[in-house]
Amino acid sequence: MSADRRAALDAAIAALVSGRVVGVPTDTVYGLAADPEHPEATRALFALKGRPERVELPVLVADVAQAQAVAELGPGARRLAQRFWPGALTIVVPRRGSEHWSIGGDGRSVGLRCPAHEIPRALCAAVGPLATTSANRHGEPPLTTAASVRAVFGDLLGVVLDGGTCAGSPSTVVDLTGETARCLRQGALAWEDVVTALSGDASRP
Repeated sequence: MSADRRAALDAAIAALVSGRVVGVPTDTVYGLAADPEHPEATRALFALKGRPERVELPVLVADVAQAQAVAELGPGARRLAQRFWPGALTIVVPRRGSEHWSIGGDGRSVGLRCPAHEIPRALCAAVGPLATTSANRHGEPPLTTAASVRAVFGDLLGVVLDGGTCAGSPSTVVDLTGETARCLRQGALAWEDVVTALSGDASRP
């Protein structure tokens, strides 16, 4: 990692720790991120996005171990995480140890993802799990460059990290809180691959 990128990453870490919202590149599109340990930060995240608080914020994690610290990962969730993380799969599971987070929704579940991008994973490793949402106003197209994030949100963000153009497909979202897995959103990962992984069929790629 270059000295300039390290300095920018340190500035983003400091902003997150102080309760600010930052703009981050991911393996899909640019996101807005906040430390869910700071209720004022997640409130600011909802306000910046214009997102209804009934719509839960997903959470990025550095790895499976970090996910297990904040949620109940059953056998199916662990199988999916080991198969597809880092990557474009969000796994909705029951919360554990994160019930105090103000990330919207019903307070009982959380959508976790480990992104295939070193910058958000480094932030999570340094700060902890991060509440996120795509960097755009609610209902508008996602933003794919750091410049466009700055143009829309300006000084409302503590830092915007530049990771080049990020124009990937959104993550696939699987709900594992019930008796059977449910596809909440078909994204970059084919639902068939999720089902195959959950079945434990090792003959499939």
